[in-house]
Amino acid sequence: MDRRALDYLHAMGIQPWAERRVAVEVLTPLVPEEPITDGGPGWEELEAQVRVCTRCDLYRTRQNPVFGVGNRSAELMIIGEAPGAEEDRRGEPFVGRAGQLLNEMLVAIGLAREAVYIANVLKSRPLQNRDPRPDEVAACEPYLRRQLALVRPKLILAVGRIASQNLLKTDTRIGTLRGRVHDYAGTPLVVTYHPAYLLRTPLDKRKAWDDLRLVVRLLSGVA
Repeated sequence: MDRRALDYLHAMGIQPWAERRVAVEVLTPLVPEEPITDGGPGWEELEAQVRVCTRCDLYRTRQNPVFGVGNRSAELMIIGEAPGAEEDRRGEPFVGRAGQLLNEMLVAIGLAREAVYIANVLKSRPLQNRDPRPDEVAACEPYLRRQLALVRPKLILAVGRIASQNLLKTDTRIGTLRGRVHDYAGTPLVVTYHPAYLLRTPLDKRKAWDDLRLVVRLLSGVA
């Protein structure tokens, strides 16, 4: 591990340790998913569709749709829940303090923000940052699934309870979903805490570090 990554780990309050191989439990998804196939809009057309989308009422109150950013050929795709106020203003996911912590978490495992692809379950901000409604998630999911088909990542990291439960179609607590490999539309998926939660609950950063170590093992093929 290089010096920069070590510095970020210390900033997160995490003591680095040597990596060890551990057994990983692979779960069958609760709702069988069909793998995403070719066919459908490309990046430019898809982003244009999101900009003018009126599939749910959130378009009436958003400032900007938040399409997604990053490497469109990334091995790792990060999926959060929905834009907040700053994301809505800037049109970019994971900015502000939570975004900074996410960047630090990525650097800790040797990845720059630009090396991954980042998107949300919802492309528009729910007012007062309320939880997304099922109809809103259903309206937006085709966009996310097409992004996944275009990126073709090796692994998804679902960030936070809302994203994890909506992607996996479950109400299981995030603490139970962690530490296992799930499946979303034919792509392996790992769950971790949202950076905003970690800012409020720093003691759980060690658990998040365990999740990141699992990500590293899966990407390197040693899990």
